[in-house]
Amino acid sequence: MSSDVQPQGNCEDPQKAETSARAGRLIVVSAPSGAGKSSLVESVLGRIDSLRASVSYTTRPLRGTEKDGVDYHFVSQEQFGEMRDRGEFLEWARVHGHLYGTPVKAVREVLGRGEDMILDIDVNGADQIRRQMLDAITIFVLPPTREVLESRLSSRKLNTAIDIERRMGNAGDEVRNFERFDYIIVNDNLDRASAALEAIIIADRHRAARQKEIASRIIATFGGGLSNA
Repeated sequence: MSSDVQPQGNCEDPQKAETSARAGRLIVVSAPSGAGKSSLVESVLGRIDSLRASVSYTTRPLRGTEKDGVDYHFVSQEQFGEMRDRGEFLEWARVHGHLYGTPVKAVREVLGRGEDMILDIDVNGADQIRRQMLDAITIFVLPPTREVLESRLSSRKLNTAIDIERRMGNAGDEVRNFERFDYIIVNDNLDRASAALEAIIIADRHRAARQKEIASRIIATFGGGLSNA
């Protein structure tokens, strides 16, 4: 440990000091369409400090009240293909007939600042992330039943009957991949599911490996270095 490490109490902003000392983590949330993963991600963003959301690129058209650059970056098939060929996506996949991709530059910038980034992506995208970033946290959101999932897709009135049928067919395959993920959340109640997601993120931040630098700062105030005992 360097002799010039200062106690955390001397830092002007303890929250900033903790963030800068902790390596950022990528948090991947996947689910079948309609299971509520986007609502869960949105619910924790306002409650957890130093947590950022990735805005994906997609070739599908805007829906409802969505805004370009906020919900997604909406691009043409040609634009998406050019970005993919230039290696600008950390992961990309075709989902329900449309292309989706996570911009690698945004992810690197956030993690480089010591902040965590949460991704709302499909199962195939999660597999790509898992192969590239072994320390990523992967979370799968399940609906309580098939009937509930179909009801949610129908009630939001954003998809045609043919589209709902396709999404339900895909969901049958997607839910069987749950064992590939680190955590499972059953979204039978948004408040409970949101609390579970928040707990996973906060608990990971308190792993000894992620708190080593902070612990070193505190131990420095006692004099001496880390003990091997």
